[in-house]
Amino acid sequence: MKKEKVLKKYFGHKKFRDGQSEIIDNILEGNDILGIMPTGAGKSMCYQVPALMMEGITIVISPLISLMIDQVNSLVQSGVAAAYINSSLTLAQQNKVVSNIYKGMYKIIYVAPERLELEGFIRVAQTVKISMITIDEAHCVSQWGHDFRPGYLKIEEFIKKLSYRPIIAAFTATATDDVREDIIRILKLNNPYVKVTGFNRENLYFEVQRPKDKFTALCDILDRHKNQSAIVYCSTRKTVEEVCERLNDNGYDATRYHAGLDDDERQKNQDDFIYDQCEIMVATNAFGMGIDKSNVYLVVHYNMPKNIESYYQEAGRAGRDGGDADCIMLYSARDVNTARYFIENPDENSEISDQMRIKIMEKDFERLKMMTFYCTTSECLRAFILEYFGENPPLNCDNCGNCNTNFKTTDITVDAQKIVSCVYRIRKKGRSCGKTLLAEVLYGSKLDKIKRLDLDTISTYGIMSDMSLKRIRYIIDYLIQEGYLEVDEMNYRTVQPTLKTKEILNGKELSMKLIKEVSYTHKKDTVLTSEEDRLFERLKKLRNRRAVMASVPAYVIFQDSTLREMCRKRPVTDSEFLNISGVGEMKKRKYGKEFMEEIQKFINENE
Repeated sequence: MKKEKVLKKYFGHKKFRDGQSEIIDNILEGNDILGIMPTGAGKSMCYQVPALMMEGITIVISPLISLMIDQVNSLVQSGVAAAYINSSLTLAQQNKVVSNIYKGMYKIIYVAPERLELEGFIRVAQTVKISMITIDEAHCVSQWGHDFRPGYLKIEEFIKKLSYRPIIAAFTATATDDVREDIIRILKLNNPYVKVTGFNRENLYFEVQRPKDKFTALCDILDRHKNQSAIVYCSTRKTVEEVCERLNDNGYDATRYHAGLDDDERQKNQDDFIYDQCEIMVATNAFGMGIDKSNVYLVVHYNMPKNIESYYQEAGRAGRDGGDADCIMLYSARDVNTARYFIENPDENSEISDQMRIKIMEKDFERLKMMTFYCTTSECLRAFILEYFGENPPLNCDNCGNCNTNFKTTDITVDAQKIVSCVYRIRKKGRSCGKTLLAEVLYGSKLDKIKRLDLDTISTYGIMSDMSLKRIRYIIDYLIQEGYLEVDEMNYRTVQPTLKTKEILNGKELSMKLIKEVSYTHKKDTVLTSEEDRLFERLKKLRNRRAVMASVPAYVIFQDSTLREMCRKRPVTDSEFLNISGVGEMKKRKYGKEFMEEIQKFINENE
C-alpha cells in the first residue's frame, strides 16, 4: 500500500504536511533520520506511516507515560495495532503485551528509555524483528539541550545489543545547531537524512505584555477566550497554587498541575483538562510534554521561562489542530531573578562532572539573556524566535503583538548618553547596580537604597525625571540588547559598559521603536457562522458521549478542526464523510452513521 493510501485509510488525511513525505521516503529507503519539526507539525505521522508499511515492529522511545498513552489511544482509535509498556501497567498487563509482541500482534510499541536497560525487554528486542527505532523528544539526549535526560544516553548501548541495526529515526521540535550535532553524534546516526521543516507556526499569535497587575491582565485575556481550553504556565508551584485559587474564586473553571501534588491528584487534574471537564490548566513546566490535546487555543506564560527553547515548546501546545491560537507572555523583571535561581540551583545529576555543570550553567545564562531580549524587544516577535533557531524570516509577520502595535520610531541619542553617563558615574563612585536600580536613579526615585549608596548625590540622579520609569527601562533594555551595555550575570546582574559604550559618548545617533498605543487586533480564522456554531456544539456533545464510552479524550475521536470542517461542508454520505480531513476508514465505520445522522437532522431543522 502506498504511503498516501496509508495516510488516508488510518489517519483520514489526503496529503502530507511539509517535510513528512520526504522523511517517510527516506525511512522506506533504509536511511537514518533526524527530523526537526515544530510542535503540531506532524512528527508522529513521519514514523507511524512507514511503521505500518514495513515488516516487523517499530519501537518508539518516549520520555513520558502520558505521551505514550495519548499516542496509543489515538492509534487504536484509527485502527492501528499499538501498545505501550511502562510503569502504569500491572505486571500481568506488561506480560500480556510482551506475549502479544512475540505473536506479532503489534506494529508500534512505545517504551520509556529506562526500560531499554532491563534484561527482559532486551531479550524481547533481540527475538522479534524490529524495523525501526524512533526516538521522540530527541533533544533530551543532549547535555546542551534544555531538557537533558540521562536515560537517553542508554539508547545507543541498547541498539548495539541487538542482533542487527534497524533504521534509527530521531525527532524533536526545538534544537539549535549544537543540539542537532549532539543528537547525531550521541545516537550515532549513520549519515542521516536531516530535515528541518522550519520553526514557523503561522497559526500562532505571539504577544508580550508588561502589566502592572499580572492577574488582572490574565483575567482580561481569559475573558477574550471564553469557552476555550487554555494553559497558564507559572514558574513556581507557589505561583500555580495562588493563580489557580484566585481564578476559581473569580468564577473561572481552573485546575492545577505541578510536581508537588500527589500522583492521584496530578493524574485526575490532567484527565479533567484533557477530557474537557475543566477549561483552564494552571501548571509549571512539569505539564504538557506528550499531551496531544489539539483544542488548546490559548497558552499564557504568567512568568518568563528560562530559555526560548522551553518557551516555544510550551507555547506550541496551542493550536495543534492548525486553528488560530494565542501565545501571550506576561513579563516582569522579577521573572529574570526566578529563572536565575533555577539555573543556579539545578536538579542534582551525578552523571555530570563539575566542569560540565559549570559549562551548562554558562550556556543557560546565555539562553536566559536571549529570553529576556525576546521579552523586551520592540521588533517582530516571530522573527526573533525564528532567527534564534537559525532561520531568516521577514522583518514583520503582521501576526504578533509587536507587529500589531502602533510604534513610533524615536530618537534616543540624548537619552542613551544620559543612561551611559549614569553608569560611569555610579562606577566612579565605587558602586554598581542592576537595571531596575539604574532606572530608579535616572528617574530620581526617593528609595532608601539610593540614599544608602549615596547615589542621590551624583550629577545624573534624576536627569530623566521627565520620563516614565517604564520608558527608561525600555531604553536600558534596548541598549543591552544592542550591546551598548551588558549585564554581568556573575556579578549580581549589574549593568556594565562594553566596548561599544564609547560610541554613544562620541555622539552616535540612536533611534528605537517605542510604543504609542496597543491595539489587540488578532483575528480568528476558526470562527464559525452562528448557524455553523450551533451545529458545532451539537457535534461536540455527540463526540463527548462517544469519548466517554471509549474512555478516551474527545479530540481522539475527532479534533475540533475536523468538526469545524463537518460544520462547513455538512457531509451526509459515506464518500462526503471520508472527504473530511481527519476521517479515516476506521473512524468512518465507527462514528460516521451517528455524525451524519446528526448533521442531516440539523439540515432538516434549518431548511
